[in-house]
Amino acid sequence: MADYDYDVLVIGAGPGGYVAAIRAAQLGLKTACAESRETLGGTCLNVGCIPSKALLNASEKFAEASSGALAKFGVKIENVSLDLDAMHGQRRDAVKGLTGGIEFLFKKNKVEWLKGLATFTAADTVSVGGRTVRAKNIVIATGSSVTPLPGVTIDHEVVLDSTSALEIPQVPKHMVVIGGGVIGLELGSVWKRLGAKVTVVEYLDQVLPGMDGEVRKEAAKIFKKQGLDIRTSTKVTKVERRGGSATVTVEPAAGGASETIEADAVLVSIGRRPNTEGLGLDKAGLAVNKRGQIETNHDFSTSVRGVWAIGDVIPGPMLAHKAEDEGIAVAENIAGLTGIVNHDVIPSVVYTHPEIAGVGLTEEDAKAKGEVKVGKFPMLANSRAKAIDDTTGFVKIIADAKTDRVLGVWIIATPAGTLIGQAAQAMEFGASSEDIAYTCNAHPTHNEAIKEAAMAVLGKPIHA
Repeated sequence: MADYDYDVLVIGAGPGGYVAAIRAAQLGLKTACAESRETLGGTCLNVGCIPSKALLNASEKFAEASSGALAKFGVKIENVSLDLDAMHGQRRDAVKGLTGGIEFLFKKNKVEWLKGLATFTAADTVSVGGRTVRAKNIVIATGSSVTPLPGVTIDHEVVLDSTSALEIPQVPKHMVVIGGGVIGLELGSVWKRLGAKVTVVEYLDQVLPGMDGEVRKEAAKIFKKQGLDIRTSTKVTKVERRGGSATVTVEPAAGGASETIEADAVLVSIGRRPNTEGLGLDKAGLAVNKRGQIETNHDFSTSVRGVWAIGDVIPGPMLAHKAEDEGIAVAENIAGLTGIVNHDVIPSVVYTHPEIAGVGLTEEDAKAKGEVKVGKFPMLANSRAKAIDDTTGFVKIIADAKTDRVLGVWIIATPAGTLIGQAAQAMEFGASSEDIAYTCNAHPTHNEAIKEAAMAVLGKPIHA
């Protein structure tokens, strides 16, 4: 038997892949990572999480300055103008700095970057960049890509996906967002703040599928108040481009009369699908399930010995931080350690304003499993939120009625994405609502709302 070129070969350098490669190298394994992009970091870093957050932040600053919202704080600004090129430049700088940082980490940890698209030729062998390499362990971490809408052609000029929606050279007059999920609402809110009219079309009866029902309803109210035209229970049947604009034909999801919406930008954001095509999985002896995913065991091993899979290509939420944790775990499992990811405690965040975050079970799912207690605390009663005059939202904690163990936490608040970390850590340690209620939080902080919501579970909030 020929010698292996590597102990570990990771296919894909996204959040899961590059973390897996670095961790494997740290554990003394000879490691390489195959990536066909010109830069490392995958979708998240190059055209997803990071650039979208840069635009969200910049657009929020512009909206604050141009709307006169700062006047109540004694900050009066006149003649505000938008330099969209500069805004895009800042976004690109953020991406460039972080992708370069990963390349530095690869060199620091002696991870070899194999540039090219990797394809299996056998269970332990791949072809990449014109060469054939053999590895004792191969980790599939190829991520996901935009789910296409049947019959709709994305031209990246008028009909956009989440990548091209980051690169719009001028603010559209009217953007139609197809899909009321996280990506659609985040990017829709960016262009709304910059001056576009935004219409969100969602097939389901509420936006943000999968999140807590009460949170979904409240979020819809907030977005409508901000000026987004949200049309739920509506399906898109056709998108026709005409020059520099498009006609979107919609009708009730349950059937009925159709109508058309004219727009100069259409964002298709109906979800993502795993990148498993073109990998030559059959040559490795692997098959995918009905959703195109690779099934794995709890340790991320597949049905083929020496082949592992993590991130968006396996079942579970398509989230960068989930993939990162799985990357660490799979490397440790390959090295003979015990790598575990608690998939019951994976937080999710929507980076709109205010932010929306959740971890664990929704109230609906928790009730389906047994009796629960629920505690809520409004941000309107939080001292820090009052002090900065940003009081939209609430914290909601769901606990088991018998054991008091926290089953889920849902937050709408400006720093919800940061606050949810406290809840996730508490849940990871099996905290009860009483544990959280009797944890001292600094005053005045937004975190006190989590403490008060936990006290509300026990029926004794102080400030509400």
